[in-house]
Amino acid sequence: MSRKKKGNPVHGWVILDKPSGITSTQAVGAVRRIFDAQKAGHAGTLDPLATGILAIALGEATKTVPFVQDSRKCYRFTAQWGEARDTDDAEGKVTGTSDVRPTQAQIKALLPRFTGTLTQVPPAYSAIKVAGERAYDLARDGEEVTLQARQVEVFEARLLGVTPDTAEFEILCGKGTYVRSWVRDVALAAGTLGYVCALRRTGLGPFAEKDATALESLTPFMHSPAAFAYLKPLSTALDGIPALAVTGSDTVRLRSGNPILIRANLFARLKEGMPGEDGLAGQTVFLTDERNDPVALAEVAEGELRPFRVFQL
Repeated sequence: MSRKKKGNPVHGWVILDKPSGITSTQAVGAVRRIFDAQKAGHAGTLDPLATGILAIALGEATKTVPFVQDSRKCYRFTAQWGEARDTDDAEGKVTGTSDVRPTQAQIKALLPRFTGTLTQVPPAYSAIKVAGERAYDLARDGEEVTLQARQVEVFEARLLGVTPDTAEFEILCGKGTYVRSWVRDVALAAGTLGYVCALRRTGLGPFAEKDATALESLTPFMHSPAAFAYLKPLSTALDGIPALAVTGSDTVRLRSGNPILIRANLFARLKEGMPGEDGLAGQTVFLTDERNDPVALAEVAEGELRPFRVFQL
């Protein structure tokens, strides 16, 4: 006998403006309780210190999390010069000091070096797994953590303002970029030490700062239908992926995880807005039924639409 899942089958996205001082896991738990949802997850961790966009997926929306995780992110943050910390942010212990303070001109001159494809070593206090354990758990236990350098993308970097001891920045970056590492490395290149003392995520894929809702705005609606005014459709995360409606037996086959043939009428609709005859191969398509309810995500391959994520709403 299978056990009944606790909560209700709630499906969609909640774009939370995460407050400082709580973990992403705690924030997800709070939203899950408000909606009494059976299942919840998030599309990219924010450190406890950080605020801003935490995209929380409920129910079948969790199957679209990778599409948000892989998208571009925008951060606004402040670097504090003159100290290094073991966490590379304000929550860590001081591990070094420097009297050097970079000027505005020096910082601006460094920005081109820290834009584009960068080789970056993640902070020891990060969620990256080492031999099956989270790096931050090993670091907190006093173990020496050495993480491998990885390539990341910083598409844009802007200096917003400076004081004698701080500098405020905004960057647009790709998946896996650590702002804490970026600040640490900029500081070293400027001949000093530095860490992140304030951090806010202002953009995440299709989600903008204006879309985010404060946790305190949601809390009064615990287990209330009014909370659903803040729930965005599952499809919100699939911005930019071609959508196609299917009907009848095709819907049944896809919902069972089986492929369907791309017949002439489907081919013509798929080709709309897609470049070249070879533009379909490997293309991901978002399939809906005649009521516009999500059916599946499928890949175009050898004349078929092959579902790899099926939505059970």
